[in-house]
Amino acid sequence: MKVFIKNMVCGRCISAVENIFSEADIKVKSIRLGEIELESEISEDHLLAIEKQLEETGFERIKDSSHQLIEKIKNLIILKITEQDIDENFLLSEFLTSKLHKDYSSLSKLFSQNENITLEQFFILQKIEKVKELLLYNEFTLTEIAGKLGYKSVQHLSSQFKNSTGFTPTEFKKLKIHNRKPLDSL
Repeated sequence: MKVFIKNMVCGRCISAVENIFSEADIKVKSIRLGEIELESEISEDHLLAIEKQLEETGFERIKDSSHQLIEKIKNLIILKITEQDIDENFLLSEFLTSKLHKDYSSLSKLFSQNENITLEQFFILQKIEKVKELLLYNEFTLTEIAGKLGYKSVQHLSSQFKNSTGFTPTEFKKLKIHNRKPLDSL
């Protein structure tokens, strides 16, 4: 039995969800972002109790297939950006099509209709949040950050950053309040 879960965006999320199932004495076969596979079926009452615990921890069970697909899309994008290994010739459409084996236009339409943002806009917002994180860590130059996240140039990164935040990357670093957003709220 598979259970799909919204708002799982990192390794700590996986641990938190795994703990919820473990505390409920439910055997987990495998777990990854947005999805947990159980070793056996569980009763609807047991599942409702788990849903309540998930919600109390900031997660949510996804019941319909279109929302499950949207969550998979989000998790794939977040993982790709987390890896910081995006080639400057990276195409989101090719990436999602190869991973999900579905037509990009249908994925894009489904995503836009349900999230009120395009896939490309979501991808850019995720990259901008990663840029903010990397700027605050101060481990990489802007040129290195641009390379890691697939920007063709520092100017392209700076332009997209300013359009999204209202600040240049340099201005952002000087701010006392850094206004980072949790990935699951984008």
